[in-house]
Amino acid sequence: MEGSVSFSQNMDDEYEKLIRRMNPPRVVIDNESCKNATVIQVDNANKQGVLLEVIQVLTDLNLMISKAYICSDGGWFMDVFNVTDHDGNKITDEGILDYIQKSLGPDSCFASSMRRSVGVTSGMDHTSIELIGSDRPGLLSEVSAVLTHVKCNVVNAEVWTHNTRAAAVMQVTDEETGGAITDPERLAMVKRLLCNVLKGSNKSREAKTVVSLGATHTERRLHQMMFDDRDYERMGDDSVDEKERPNVNVVNWHDKDYSVVTIRCKDRPKLLFDIVCTLTDMQYVVFHGNVDAEGPEAYQEYCIRHIDGSPVKSDAERQRVIQCLEAAIQRRVSEGLKLELCTSDRVGLLSDVTRIFRENSLTVTRAEVATRAGKAVNTFYVREASGYPVDPKIIDSIRQTIGQTILRVKGSPEDSNQVPQESPTRFLFGGLFKSKSFCNFGLVRSYS
Repeated sequence: MEGSVSFSQNMDDEYEKLIRRMNPPRVVIDNESCKNATVIQVDNANKQGVLLEVIQVLTDLNLMISKAYICSDGGWFMDVFNVTDHDGNKITDEGILDYIQKSLGPDSCFASSMRRSVGVTSGMDHTSIELIGSDRPGLLSEVSAVLTHVKCNVVNAEVWTHNTRAAAVMQVTDEETGGAITDPERLAMVKRLLCNVLKGSNKSREAKTVVSLGATHTERRLHQMMFDDRDYERMGDDSVDEKERPNVNVVNWHDKDYSVVTIRCKDRPKLLFDIVCTLTDMQYVVFHGNVDAEGPEAYQEYCIRHIDGSPVKSDAERQRVIQCLEAAIQRRVSEGLKLELCTSDRVGLLSDVTRIFRENSLTVTRAEVATRAGKAVNTFYVREASGYPVDPKIIDSIRQTIGQTILRVKGSPEDSNQVPQESPTRFLFGGLFKSKSFCNFGLVRSYS
């Protein structure tokens, strides 16, 4: 049985390679037709997940997508994107343009196996740790302290919190060798210790720790982990301001046998990736799409069907799609004051920094940890643990402790000076622990 499955998969792979040779993908990059953006057109054979592959390449380059047009009826798709850098400029860097061509064009190395598991990459220079559990005071600090204790150095990590849940994907290396940790007994110990930290005193919700060699696409995995954890289910005492909630609607377009998803929300980086990632993981196929994010508000519209060919079949399914898309949008929302840390990397750095935050009653709502050429480049979004505005004196004290030039305040401080609604959605992840050119694309809206 196992042999027949392998043979069938090999046949599928060979067939996809043949189709690819007969119909190679085409990428056209145009810096002339639109005055304020670079226009990227991608034509390719249509496969489930290929739209996400394209968007993932663009967002991984930190490009801003201000407009997009998606059409994939039949066996072929055409995607058009208006993109800029974070400063609103066209993309003129030859290295970036060449990377886009090689990643999405006829010379791309996307194998069929990669296409079936978008976002998974190989690499043996570190160990990946995936964590998910109930959010609570001091969690990030405790997790990083455990890793320091077992002589693991956190080289890259991303941490999200949403709806009382906390998820992290962390890439660690061995303190002595600087490479991946391969000893099975040591990996089992790390997993056991982290599980104990994640469980804490909360027995009502499951905590999970997965340790593996190699790498994953961090943001894709975080979405998948929180989706599997059902973080989209609203809490009974959820009091999130309705004005802050994304406007998501799903209706059926009976004439065309599509379901049409419309989304209006505040624009932010990687919003398109988060939405398409969630639709893909929910096994929906996007046939047509229209994205407009040139102002402060983003508008997105998609014609979708389930992978089995059917539109949304029931009100329960419709509500689930709405809830999942709302969660996908809100997981990455950056609440609080943005702090950036840049210094020489060392074992225990993350543990020391988060301990200082914790001792000063700050909560981290989101974190990005990266190591580049021996330098730690970390971003933290912090709020005062009790929900009140962050005291500038506390920030000054923390900066004096860590180093004025090492820790800098970024973004708008006013964003952190609003007393939030009493809501569980961003409780704490590493905080309080007192003692330690296309212009007008639109879809025909004749659905009911």
